[in-house]
Parts: sequence; C-alpha cells; structure tokens
Amino acid sequence: MIRALVTKLTGMIAERSHASRKKYQAPVRIRFEPVRTTGNLTASSDGLYLSGETSDLSGTGIAFVVSAIRVKEYYLVGQDRILNAEIDLPGRTVLMKVIGRRYERIGVHLSTEKYVVGAEIVEISSADRKAYDIFLQYGGKGPKPTGTMELGID
Repeated sequence: MIRALVTKLTGMIAERSHASRKKYQAPVRIRFEPVRTTGNLTASSDGLYLSGETSDLSGTGIAFVVSAIRVKEYYLVGQDRILNAEIDLPGRTVLMKVIGRRYERIGVHLSTEKYVVGAEIVEISSADRKAYDIFLQYGGKGPKPTGTMELGID
C-alpha cells in the first residue's frame, strides 16, 4: 500500500516537472537559420529546408518527423543550430525558432526510414505564442486570439 502511494506521488511529480504534450500531426517546414560565419564551408544554408509533420507539441518544445537528419552538411541536431519552424495549425501558421536536442531513427527499411526530432522552442513572437498556447489548451475548437478580423467585425 505504501509502495503504491509512493509510486502515485512520484508519477504526479514527474507529470508536473515537464510540459504536457499534445499528440498532433500538422505540416511543418524546417528551415536553417542563416549562418553568419561559415569558415571553410562552401555551401550556404540559405534556402535549405525540410518538410515533415509534427508528432507532438508542448509549451516548451515540438517533435517532428522528417525524411532526413541533415541537408548537405547541415544537421538538424547538434551545435545548438537554430532552426526556423513553420507549423500549419488550424486557421493559422505559427512561426518559431527551435533548437534540435535529440533525434531517433524510425522505420524498418531504408525506403521508409524517417527521423523523429525533439526540439526546444527558443523564440516565438507574442502573437504566435498566444495562438500556439490557445491551440495547446483547446485544440482547433478553442477561442480565436483577439484582434483577428472575421467578416469585417473585430
């Protein structure tokens, strides 16, 4: 009985120690933040992007599935590389800057191989944060952020 109580208590503490996640699949486009000093590299990261879909969202980070872990010599995870993420949520595209923290290869065969990337949100505008938080709380059925125009009425 005491063990069950301790297990339940530690589970509650673990739930509150990290942001709750919302499983949701939305189109996402990941672009590399332009690198200011490239050193000996000859390629530029401008215009490089990957398309994929989110697998879960939280207030502090996102997880997304893409077909590759790198484009040219630019990796999605490592060296605190900043990525620009565009997530198409119902009614709005949310832009944020994220840093890839970890990845895992999924898929059984090379032809179906994909990667799940876990990324931390490091920057998001206040308007996008508000829309993102409303989506996390209510899904696509919640109240719309104030200040939007619908049918000419504010």
